[in-house]
Amino acid sequence: MSAQANIWTRFVMKRSNWWLPLLIVMLVGAGSLAFVGKETYTEAPPIPDFVGTDGAPLIRSADITRGQTVFLQKALMEYGSMFGDGAGRGPDFTAEALQLTARHMRDYYLKQSGADPADELQQALATSRAQVEIKKNTYDASTNTVRLSAGQVYALGRLEEHYKEFFTTVFQPAGYIADPAEIRSLAAFFFWGGWVCGAERPGFDYSYTHNWPFDPLAGNRPAGPLVLWSVIGSMGLMVALGVVLFLYGRYNSIAGWGAAERAPTVATTRRVTAHAPSQIQKATYKFFATAAALFVLQIIAGILTVHDFLGLTSLFGIDLSTSLPITITRSWHLQLALMWISACWIGASIFVLSTATEEMPRGQLALVNVIYGLTVTMVAGSLVGVFMGPHGLLGAHWNLLGNQGWEFVEQGKFWQGMLFVIFALWAVAVARFVLPTWRDNPPWTLPKWLLYAVVAIVVLFISGFVATPETNFVIADFWRWAVIHMWVEAFFEVFATIVLAYFMYLMGFVSHNAASRIVYLAALLFLGSGLLGIAHNFYWNAKPVAMVAIGSVFSTLQVVPLILLTLEAWQFRKTPERLMNGRGVDQGEIFGQQEAFLFLLGVNFWNFLGAGVFGFIINLPIVNYYEHGTYLTVNHGHAALMGVYGNLALAAVIFCARYLVRPQAWNAKLLHTAFWSINIGLALMVVMDLFPVGIDQFMAVLDHGFWYARSADYINSATFQSLTWARILGGAIFTLGGVLPLAWFAISRLGALKPASDLKADLEPAVQPAE
Repeated sequence: MSAQANIWTRFVMKRSNWWLPLLIVMLVGAGSLAFVGKETYTEAPPIPDFVGTDGAPLIRSADITRGQTVFLQKALMEYGSMFGDGAGRGPDFTAEALQLTARHMRDYYLKQSGADPADELQQALATSRAQVEIKKNTYDASTNTVRLSAGQVYALGRLEEHYKEFFTTVFQPAGYIADPAEIRSLAAFFFWGGWVCGAERPGFDYSYTHNWPFDPLAGNRPAGPLVLWSVIGSMGLMVALGVVLFLYGRYNSIAGWGAAERAPTVATTRRVTAHAPSQIQKATYKFFATAAALFVLQIIAGILTVHDFLGLTSLFGIDLSTSLPITITRSWHLQLALMWISACWIGASIFVLSTATEEMPRGQLALVNVIYGLTVTMVAGSLVGVFMGPHGLLGAHWNLLGNQGWEFVEQGKFWQGMLFVIFALWAVAVARFVLPTWRDNPPWTLPKWLLYAVVAIVVLFISGFVATPETNFVIADFWRWAVIHMWVEAFFEVFATIVLAYFMYLMGFVSHNAASRIVYLAALLFLGSGLLGIAHNFYWNAKPVAMVAIGSVFSTLQVVPLILLTLEAWQFRKTPERLMNGRGVDQGEIFGQQEAFLFLLGVNFWNFLGAGVFGFIINLPIVNYYEHGTYLTVNHGHAALMGVYGNLALAAVIFCARYLVRPQAWNAKLLHTAFWSINIGLALMVVMDLFPVGIDQFMAVLDHGFWYARSADYINSATFQSLTWARILGGAIFTLGGVLPLAWFAISRLGALKPASDLKADLEPAVQPAE
């Protein structure tokens, strides 16, 4: 054996040494995140007082903070966006403010000069002067003031008039924000955002946002470092991919789904139908039935949201936007997605852990029921709060009980706290399964991997409590992404791999050793790239150039583990056929988890396409500069979230239900139809709407600037409207053929569960782990 191979085997693949590579990855990741956090605080743009040419105050810093509070209380991040983060129905308010400022400044100087507005030379001179003044940073740290030019003062006045008209007449419902003081504060907040995008960061020749958004009129064009780090990121991907593929070719016989180890007994139909569930396993089914109901509600909220894009807000003559504006329906759509997927994962983790437990911990069933009760209460309270908050029905308590206003972190602080308690109790429940036999088992068994992942999810959730409505938006967005990214692109990926490996083990496709090894390698790859990959979310929200450097390299590396999954996909797909080995003559020996396995195949497909391909094409800084805030991001989000985590959650429902539902109540044909309907429907929505709109919007940015691609003119254009209408076909197949039948199946089987047994659940394959 070569020295290199010996080092790899001894220090990376040797089970007793796994802690060392993982520790190195975690320490490097944590240290780098601490650096990112420090830079976020020290390099955040100021929130100054804006004064006129004579020094008279025009905007106080308190006005800007108040405007941010109104922005959040009215959930405007579910309608438009700031620094490109948020929804795509309305404008990006920073880009719009910058564009309007530049336009009004040009017009002001044209009028002041007395020149013919049609004179191209005079237009160029006025535009050049406006650009110079926009780029000039007059911030005085000693007084915390920014002195505006005469043209900027004029533009600020026009901006206030614009938003007064917009929120009182244009926005649906009309008068959504009618208080003149609130509108003036919003205008101040948006003007500050435009200033951050235009004014040069002290000591550099580009703005706080690296000259994002693209706006030729305002003088915003991509800065040099964006191209440099895009090249370096691409080079890093090629190098890392080459190394990983080399190692994969050298060690795939011991590291993949086809690892050459003794296969356990396959979960045949006979074994599955003969299983007598324990009390605690049966108790998990209500999580799945509830998740199915929440899935339906999520789709209804999504339908209402999409209809708003088409201007279809009336039903039987009733204007739904009055009571259910898009700021509420989109909040529901996002929150319900996270809630039903989380419910599936909680139920599935408890179910699979119970299979390896000789004796249930005392009070464990009661704890599971408490978690469920809290979950239902939290979901109901969150949905009501999200409705009441933007309507002003909660008064000063909107942030506590209503809608916090941050995209993906919408629920009020009280409900967020309840969710934290639910996750903490989930971790306790998992620990109570694992701890009694902790010393009897090696440190890297699947149950312990589950515990590690759940504890990490709980700890990371704490970051969601740091920001307040008054926190500098740039700093608050760091903490928002700390929750979203660390869940979705780091520890959720690891958790998903653990659940997938656990299912494969219980299906009898891989040994416990092989499954644990797959999780270990996935953890190294996902955490090695994902922890620092968070920086790609900070390209444009006023972070220093170090974020571009870190994000460009590590976000591209996130593609590497997804490519490895694709290499394994064919072998993964052939696993049931390979292991059944012709034993299907007797009907009792047919593979008993075919429906759940289908959804696991869907996870593999969308992991590559949705997370891998659609994620990679938007991650390089120079591409993301033009793409950020367009439908290409929406396309990636839908394909990855529903395609990967949605399919995995549904696989969990079906896997566990197969053991819990009486054989005569099982409907394989319905579940097969639901799988193909959901995935074909999702693919059609991607192909017929999300991706082509993203490309068209990308081209609109290149041709006119980002502000136009997010304007009402673009949303109402024939191309956007036609493609959004075309989405109905995929949506109808997804909903009518997939979601509704699957939800009906899950909910109706509440009355068709097998009787509970007091005996130990016997799902473990015949070949036990020997670590």
